[in-house]
Amino acid sequence: MALRLVDAGALLVADDQVLLTADTPSAPTAVLIATAPERLAGLLEVRGVGILPVPFAPSAPLRLVVDLMDRDAVARLPDPAAVSLADVMVPRVALWPFAASAPATVRLVLATLAAGLPLVPPTWEEVAA
Repeated sequence: MALRLVDAGALLVADDQVLLTADTPSAPTAVLIATAPERLAGLLEVRGVGILPVPFAPSAPLRLVVDLMDRDAVARLPDPAAVSLADVMVPRVALWPFAASAPATVRLVLATLAAGLPLVPPTWEEVAA
C-alpha cells in the first residue's frame, strides 16, 4: 500500500517502524507527529525486491490510521471510528489494500478530513431526498 501511495505522488514518512510524538502536552489540542527512526528514513520494503530508497518527508502530522484488512472484513458503510494514541484521538478507517481504489480512498479520506468534514456516511433516506 505504501508503494502504491508513493507511486501516486505521496511522500513516505515511515514504513514498518513509526515514532509518534505529541506536538503539545495538552491532549485536546495535541497533534501526533510521525517520524521514522533515523536509520530507516526514506527506506521502503518492496516485497520481492528488497529495501529501496524512495522520496520521503522527515515528519508529518498523523491525520489518519488505516487498518489493512481482508476484503471480507471491510464494512461497506462503516460507522466512523477513531483510535486513541498517546491520548490523542486519530480517525481510523479499514481498507482492503489490494483494491484498485485503495490509494485513492486514502487520498479522499485525508482531503475530507482536511476540509473539516465528518466521515459520517449519509443514510439512504438522505441520499434519496
